[in-house]
Amino acid sequence: MKVPEEFSEIRPYEPEEMKQAFEDLLNDRQLNVILKGFAPWLPKPIRNGLLRLAFTGVKTPLDFQKRFMKPIVKYIIRKYTDGCTFDDKGFTGPGSRELRYTFVSNHRDIVLDSAFLDVMLVDAGYPTTVEIGIGDNLLIYPWIKRLVRMNKAFTVRRGLSLRETLSASQLMSRYIHFAVTKKNENIWISQREGRAKDSNDRTQDAVLKMLAMGGDLKELNIVPLTISYEYDPCDYLKAQEFQQKRDNPAFKKSRQDDLDNMKIGLFGYKGRVVYRPALPINTWIDELSDLPKAEFYKSLAERMDKGIHRGYQLYPCNYIALDELNGNSDHSSYYTDADKQRFEEYLSNQMAKINLPDKDEAFLRERMLTMYANPVKNKLAAG
Repeated sequence: MKVPEEFSEIRPYEPEEMKQAFEDLLNDRQLNVILKGFAPWLPKPIRNGLLRLAFTGVKTPLDFQKRFMKPIVKYIIRKYTDGCTFDDKGFTGPGSRELRYTFVSNHRDIVLDSAFLDVMLVDAGYPTTVEIGIGDNLLIYPWIKRLVRMNKAFTVRRGLSLRETLSASQLMSRYIHFAVTKKNENIWISQREGRAKDSNDRTQDAVLKMLAMGGDLKELNIVPLTISYEYDPCDYLKAQEFQQKRDNPAFKKSRQDDLDNMKIGLFGYKGRVVYRPALPINTWIDELSDLPKAEFYKSLAERMDKGIHRGYQLYPCNYIALDELNGNSDHSSYYTDADKQRFEEYLSNQMAKINLPDKDEAFLRERMLTMYANPVKNKLAAG
């Protein structure tokens, strides 16, 4: 299918571009330094020759994901989680696996939110994975940009003026509608710009308004998706950032901070991980059709949030955190003394990783407990 020229700067690679993109990757100096670190005993010509051999038969981004990315993600699941589950029992119906969806989810990890979803969709029998929106602030090296475009990513432009942001949002929305309705692709996009540092997951009206710029929301077949981590390996970095912003309101993360978050998110322990889609909004969105436009998007976001909040998989650590914050044991039936000891040891180890000159232990602990308590609060409020 011919993709309109207007999308050339933001879209993933097309099949006819994959071979050249792969060659460009292998010739990238920075990437070769990284690859050498994995196998320093293997000369570059042999290493790249083996990679070219592995690339044989890869014609599309989906082929690339199955050949190269799926084994890597499976390894991360085995080594750094206690299992990753896709619970679509309340979501599937006749022919549902053959439809295409726009998954709008809470955001836990910069890289893995969509990568885990890709693997679970394929393993569950869905015919394809998702195209993902990724901020250009993370595409700090040419090899990263090439790799994510080979991996079905489209670019979300950040740091623009108000006028530029409007134009970029309109373009991205048109592309998302094109990808779902013409390319027959699924989409994954976060419910908000950036991660909710305190795990108080709320869908931004602006995201829904952006999706509506390119056409009717119903044609996107939007599905609220809940991602539940037992442990967030970046929790201490988020707590640290809370203090840095408290002490210096002008504080901004550096590129190195983003890379550190990506690395720790990838290779940190996550415990159990569950993905749970709610019913597509098309099953109920017409109930909101008589609302004024401003109220419509607010109500739509709130109802999507209820679907996401009801889908949380709660773990003992979530209930322990809420009880500690509240200074009671109201939810003690959901955890044991051993659970409590394990979580306390986990918190102590994470807190020890925070390196700040004026480390505010009480504040940092409260921030971390809040991250784990908020999913319980939201699920209870959602009913």
